[in-house]
Amino acid sequence: MRRARWVLVAFVLSAGVAYADAENPAATGKSTYGLAGCGLGSMVFGDQKGMIQILAATTNNTFGTQTFGITSGTSNCVESAGTQGAMTFIEGNREALAKDAARGSGETITTLSAMAGCKDAKAVGVTLQKRFAQLFPGEKTPVQQVSKNVIKELRSDSSLGCRKIG
Repeated sequence: MRRARWVLVAFVLSAGVAYADAENPAATGKSTYGLAGCGLGSMVFGDQKGMIQILAATTNNTFGTQTFGITSGTSNCVESAGTQGAMTFIEGNREALAKDAARGSGETITTLSAMAGCKDAKAVGVTLQKRFAQLFPGEKTPVQQVSKNVIKELRSDSSLGCRKIG
């Protein structure tokens, strides 16, 4: 009798969790984060606009939850829709991507390559490094233009095989 009671309590509690997850926009593939991207920061600050995204990005980087979330599909890190997801990622991570592109390797290049469905992140890094001056023309270049430049490069170089950005 006592065991049956515990099983019933566990069932009731797990049913509530399943319902809560079904109501979670991230569970249905809808973005629940702002320009800072997914991770702990997105869970704390959500998709609020403005300077709060700096705190969200700082939280993501401090605790390393963004990289873990992207690889594991947790922390609001659900697969985004191809080109738009890649553009949002580039816009939210412009500075880090610029540094990694200048080096030719790094986490942001690896993540962008995965989001774009590219065959080889190392090849993407080499391409971004080689075309750095054209992709990141200057500090005052609008982030949307940088994003368009990078996406255009990934699309135009067929050897990269970036299949998710059409």
